[in-house]
Amino acid sequence: MCISNSAEETIALGRDHARNARAGEVLALSGDLGAGKTQFVKGFVAGLDCPCDVTSPTFTLLHEYAGGRLPIYHFDFYRLDQREAVLRLGFDDYADGDGVCVIEWADRFPEVIPDRARWISFEIKEGDVRVLKESKRA
Repeated sequence: MCISNSAEETIALGRDHARNARAGEVLALSGDLGAGKTQFVKGFVAGLDCPCDVTSPTFTLLHEYAGGRLPIYHFDFYRLDQREAVLRLGFDDYADGDGVCVIEWADRFPEVIPDRARWISFEIKEGDVRVLKESKRA
């Protein structure tokens, strides 16, 4: 469990998680709107030495970030309403590919998330305080 007291601290936690990232890794993120998932991804992308600007892929469903140590595939399942929509995105190919998958709202379709995924839940506490908890399954 980690406690973040600001968006900057959440970004730093994402950067720390990127240090040992390897190809094929999957990070499944869950938490309410505004809980810090995208801030974490910003830090994760920066931690892989990628110069890309990170935004939530809510409307595009997937952003690909290249130019760093590994490619990053940033998914957002928030607007998807069926498991088949996730599969049509080619999620399996990305998850088994040459980069790292980071999925916001992964808990909407936990059945498509590989067993090897690291789950990180984001909980909003008072003000800017967030609690991040890591587990092997949602």
